Amino acid sequence: MPRVLEATGLVKSFGALRAVDEVDLTLDEGEVLGVIGPNGSGKTTTFNLMCGILRADAGQVVLDGRDITRRPDWRICRLGLVKTAQIVQPFAGMSVLENVMIAGMFGGGHTQRTARHTAGEWLDFVGLSQMADQPAESITVAMRRRLELARSLATHPRIILLDENMAGLTPSEIEEALDLLRRINQQGVSLVVVEHVMQAVVGVCQRIMVLDYGKKIAEGAPDRVMGDPAVIKAYLGDKYA
Repeated sequence: MPRVLEATGLVKSFGALRAVDEVDLTLDEGEVLGVIGPNGSGKTTTFNLMCGILRADAGQVVLDGRDITRRPDWRICRLGLVKTAQIVQPFAGMSVLENVMIAGMFGGGHTQRTARHTAGEWLDFVGLSQMADQPAESITVAMRRRLELARSLATHPRIILLDENMAGLTPSEIEEALDLLRRINQQGVSLVVVEHVMQAVVGVCQRIMVLDYGKKIAEGAPDRVMGDPAVIKAYLGDKYA
């Protein structure tokens, strides 16, 4: 499969804390990659470096053969790499439909007319068409997670970085969310999934990489990575490793 995303030697420090320490990441077309690790291991920071929210101290990010390391986040979004928010914050004063339209217009560069049409299609895809005219602040957490996916899809991405998209969901809602992610992947969108919900990681990811204290400590098939002593130590300590 062609490689669509490659990050090499990413470094980011905040004062004396090196949050991301020489991290490499690759993603092939159509692949679903899981990124796991304890709290504070550098997962979200790595995402923010790749999509331009943060500027890397060192390293390079290449999207479809194009160096995007120093590009602004809005430009990276229009090139096809988009990130969902860990804490979903829709425009509360706007309708669900208008939230998706905004993403299509500013993230995808569409006209208002085109953005409205595609917003309706993506709301139907994620199962929110009946909520289109509702204020975004009035919908449930599970619906807000779906809205976040619809907003991402409205930009016509090649890759979506999903930052804990299952957080706050019930077991049945997680199953529905996993099914939605599979359908998004079937649309040809590659996914990188940061999750603490292991059911989600194992359920959709073909490959997993593990971060601990900003470093990559393991990578490979889910069953092999989950049994890696270094991974067990990172989560549970020396006693269990």
